[in-house]
Amino acid sequence: MNEIHASSPKAEPLTAARAVAAGIDFAELQAGPLGLFWNEYRPEDAACRIWHWRDSVAKCLTPLGFSVRSRVYEYGGGAFCLTGDGVVFVNEADQQLYRQSLNSDTPEVLTSGVCRYGDLQFANGQVLAVEENRDRHRLVAIDLADGKRHLLVEGADFYAAPTLSLDAKRLAWIEWSRPDQPWTATRLMVAEGLDDGDFGPARCMAGDDGQESLQQPRFDASGRLFCLTDRGGYWQPWMESENGLSPLPSKAADHGPAPWQLGGCTWLPLSEGRYLASWTEGGFGRLGLCGATYEEFAGDYSRFRSLALDERFIYCIAASPISSSAVIAIDRQSRQIKVLAGGIAPLPAEQISRPQTLRYPSGASEAHGFFYPAMTGDAQPPLVVFIHGGPTSACYPMFDPRIQYWAQRGFAVADLNYRGSSGYGRDYRQALHLSWGDVDVEDACAVVRHLAERGLIDGEKAFIRGGSAGGYTTLCALAFHNVFRAGASLYGVSDPVALGRATHKFESDYLDWLIGDPVKDAERYASRTPLLHASNIRVPMIFFQGELDAVVVPQQTRDMVDALLNNGILVEAHYYAEERHGFRQAGNQAHALEQEWLFYRRVMEQGD
Repeated sequence: MNEIHASSPKAEPLTAARAVAAGIDFAELQAGPLGLFWNEYRPEDAACRIWHWRDSVAKCLTPLGFSVRSRVYEYGGGAFCLTGDGVVFVNEADQQLYRQSLNSDTPEVLTSGVCRYGDLQFANGQVLAVEENRDRHRLVAIDLADGKRHLLVEGADFYAAPTLSLDAKRLAWIEWSRPDQPWTATRLMVAEGLDDGDFGPARCMAGDDGQESLQQPRFDASGRLFCLTDRGGYWQPWMESENGLSPLPSKAADHGPAPWQLGGCTWLPLSEGRYLASWTEGGFGRLGLCGATYEEFAGDYSRFRSLALDERFIYCIAASPISSSAVIAIDRQSRQIKVLAGGIAPLPAEQISRPQTLRYPSGASEAHGFFYPAMTGDAQPPLVVFIHGGPTSACYPMFDPRIQYWAQRGFAVADLNYRGSSGYGRDYRQALHLSWGDVDVEDACAVVRHLAERGLIDGEKAFIRGGSAGGYTTLCALAFHNVFRAGASLYGVSDPVALGRATHKFESDYLDWLIGDPVKDAERYASRTPLLHASNIRVPMIFFQGELDAVVVPQQTRDMVDALLNNGILVEAHYYAEERHGFRQAGNQAHALEQEWLFYRRVMEQGD
């Protein structure tokens, strides 16, 4: 582990409302002849809107009453694409496609019905999209002129990343079948164009053995196909060759995250074996033009998403340990960075707790994460352990107002990338196979011991919190270990078997990979089901749950709350009528953050 040392300048604590208000985020940056476009989320009204930047002027395109967000696979992504005169986007309320010209303030509906759309790409006068009709998925093309729909591909369980070559003669996409997830095993598919405008039979270029995960296929100007594959141990760029795929020169590092959402862009092929890419090293992001040589452009930023470029600039969504997410433009010659939107933290730099690399022993292996010292100067402060959702997701060393909220109140924070997280290669990611509720919990407990032995925290005042899958890890840690003083579950899983029965198609087989077959491995499920071991939890708990959650249904939380109350445990629960999986309304986010802090404070006061 890198050397860790705390600093203690005096700072005015963030209010929960200010911390939430600072959570402006961006997605799906795209550049084209009409300028630069991005999707911006603002907590105050929980809406996502497209912004257009050109000639140093930014303008919001999305009118009131619209929000640009896809819900395909529940997690969405790829909610808009550029056209010749504007954009086509997915409207959050009805999940239909709308066309909007830059010369018009009124979007025109392009589709109607019960289908949902995502991963939009515009090519050859058509919008390519993943179409979801209840539990059935296809790739379709929709004519921009008349809205006519054409079926491109069907038959697989899931699709992503429809991509057309510049000459419209080759179509590529990613597909996968149950029980696989897109980060365990996918297939790279190609179809060649026919003279009548249709496409010939699909051909699997890679992934037919079920041993690799492929993502982000791209064509270069000559029609050669590229993609990211983890067959070499990391998600790295490979290119089409006579023998299938051949590797491009690249760092031994992940060049993409686990594709929970559609439409990601963390690399772009250029020419002559060169490409623009972001990748992670020790959890920290890097950005550069790569090939036979590397030209890095990271600056002080530590995470990069949604890459785009033109002849003069590299564009991306970036964040650093002291600045929130921002849309930036990097001059390719001078390397000067210009912030186009965002990037403002609600605290001066000297009052921000900085992430420091954690790499610590856990069981027979090791785990990763980031340590944030408390900002109140206490020699051994209490600790809050953050467990990310997914569970095959990741946390990043970037400014997070929630973490700063705790640091300003005298808590140190350990933000964990436990075994199973992405960003550290396929083997680390696969470590969670059949081990969910075991190795992740072991890592969460081990970090408390690791930090306490170094005198950086008070090991008797450690708390654990997590949302969704992170809530499951939290509940397991409290049910099966005596390490934490209290915990918080935000829409967390308390009964994996019940989750498997009620959750949506995208994750319906995920539990088989994480724990096992619910019938054949019933004993293993029982041993890792917090609800069945609620009597083991002897510390206070607080719960937060959205009533419209379709991923972890509200009954999961209610059952756990009832079980703890019946055992005489101090329990607090908050339910939000209009929230789904992950809270989006600013008032609810602020309320949850403040109530969690007040709950921990009461627990410590009662204990003292």
